[in-house]
Amino acid sequence: MFTGIIETLGIVTKVVKELDNLHITIKSSITNELKVDQSVAHNGVCLTVVAINNDEYTVTAIKETLDKTNIGNLKVSSIVNLERAMKLGDRLDGHIVQGHVDETGTCTHIKNENGSTVFTFNYHSANNNITIEKGSITVNGVSLTVVNSKENSFSVAIIPYTLENTCFKTLSENDVVNLEFDVIGKYVSRLTIRD
Repeated sequence: MFTGIIETLGIVTKVVKELDNLHITIKSSITNELKVDQSVAHNGVCLTVVAINNDEYTVTAIKETLDKTNIGNLKVSSIVNLERAMKLGDRLDGHIVQGHVDETGTCTHIKNENGSTVFTFNYHSANNNITIEKGSITVNGVSLTVVNSKENSFSVAIIPYTLENTCFKTLSENDVVNLEFDVIGKYVSRLTIRD
């Protein structure tokens, strides 16, 4: 389980396709603290560390992950949001994040405000995912508060610290992002659809 509070950024140094899998090697400031078999969220996608070499480590994404996330879009020099799984007893500074991406969305608008940046995203309403005003959403692994919630779109307001310390600083309009909707909202939505 994760919190959506990004620990550090990583830089992709190698991408290797093998059958339907993608092996991604990342250079990061936390590599020396990782171990093989550890779960790390990469842009919100929980992946297992399979190899470590000096300040770089490798994870493998299978076809299911590549089909449902933006991980397949990573290339050498891509910047990735990183968060290790939370420790039992730690503060939950963000919200409950599973590291299981529900779907991808598209950044449709970026607007600089006086002290913040507002990003707007569209997603597919056919998947029955929902956002609510002032509810939680995870975008590329970052725990954020929803503003301007609509049927298949929402906005988030990013403070300068978050903009500078996450891959939001490289995000452009039309970029594809990973979305994990609030776990409580997903259960409520599922119960409502069954009735």
